[in-house]
Amino acid sequence: MRTMGEGDSGSIVELLQHGLRRAGITKAVPDGSFGPNTAEHLRIFQRENGLKEDAICGPATWAVLYPYLIGTQMHVVKPGEKQAGIAGNAGIRVESLRAANPGLGTAEPEEGQVLKVPTPHPVVPDDIQMSFDLLNLLVDGLQARYPFVSVHTIGQSVMGRPIYRLTLGQGSTHCGYSAAHHANEWLTCTLVMKFLEQYAKGYAENSTFSGVPWSRLYHNYTLDILPLINPDGVDLVTDALAHSNPYWIEAKEIADAFPQLPFPNGWKANIRGVDLNLQYPASWEQAKEIKYKQGYDRPAPRDFVGEAPLTEPESIALAAYTKQADYDLILAYHSQGKLIFWKYKNYNPAGSYVLALRMQAVSGYIPMTTPDESANAGYKDWFIQEYNRPGYTIEVGTGSSPLPLEQFPEIYENNLGILLLGMIGLS
Repeated sequence: MRTMGEGDSGSIVELLQHGLRRAGITKAVPDGSFGPNTAEHLRIFQRENGLKEDAICGPATWAVLYPYLIGTQMHVVKPGEKQAGIAGNAGIRVESLRAANPGLGTAEPEEGQVLKVPTPHPVVPDDIQMSFDLLNLLVDGLQARYPFVSVHTIGQSVMGRPIYRLTLGQGSTHCGYSAAHHANEWLTCTLVMKFLEQYAKGYAENSTFSGVPWSRLYHNYTLDILPLINPDGVDLVTDALAHSNPYWIEAKEIADAFPQLPFPNGWKANIRGVDLNLQYPASWEQAKEIKYKQGYDRPAPRDFVGEAPLTEPESIALAAYTKQADYDLILAYHSQGKLIFWKYKNYNPAGSYVLALRMQAVSGYIPMTTPDESANAGYKDWFIQEYNRPGYTIEVGTGSSPLPLEQFPEIYENNLGILLLGMIGLS
């Protein structure tokens, strides 16, 4: 992670402020501005942890912040300590302690044994912007608390960042939920990661949701979460990418040719100006004709289809893994409009519309067919064409992307039912 000091801004500063809040130094909501207050809070944290009090967040400070950022502390068992006491002191349930330490079982720990102890707050924050650094921490945090969540990569981005796949469950029905194809739709990454955490926690604690045991989902379905298809673009939008970075400089040059689109908030493409959700071989030529006529005939912040289908490493990776996974259903998360796009041309997968109506009933989102000018070359379009199985583009929230974080609680509440139905709706 980048070294930062007073005067810096963006999602990486929010991440620092989030860590200081989790460490109990401040209760302030992160604002992404490294000003005098953040500098003072950082000095306090450095002083309390034996670090140099320079208000510079460099490798040593990030290392000490790490347990707070992933939400798990290491604990050396003291003489006479029991599971119940360790969990109680941490403000968590015994089941959560056991989930993080699968070898523990019901036996009491031994003196000197080192345990992973989750903190009482969730791993996934919903009041700071997404970034690739934040996602790395969330992956580490969820794996620490819930080792039964398996983590893999399906490929790399233009800048060489891994494109993660997190898998939960052991069932024969296989579903894939992807998010953040578009850079300024990063809120969808937070959405699917928060759902993954709720699912994992529910399974670890043997609890239910709306009368459905999480264990039933785990044993009957396999769920892949592909949370950040476009990590480079997201870092551009949330100001996590240093302005001295050659990729940032090149993106700014691309954006300057499209002054009608705000920079960086209007950026949807990957870091080299190709719209990843216009990259799939499903009427790609038609998409090219439409977008070229609209003026997107070269790298752009949005709507440039590329020189051919599947030229970009991110879309290549997702298409290749989708073929390998042989999904029964996919959800592709985007923003905005509170819509459920369920169809591609004349394909009509069995049960697809009925399930879209069930999703409407639990969310209030409206099932729609995709407008002609947008009904080509998308991931959902290609999946339906390739497999004739249910595939949905879910457009969350209202307004302009990037959506404000203030909308997140409503978005999450609206989409919980959809996320569940994506699995059980095929039964």
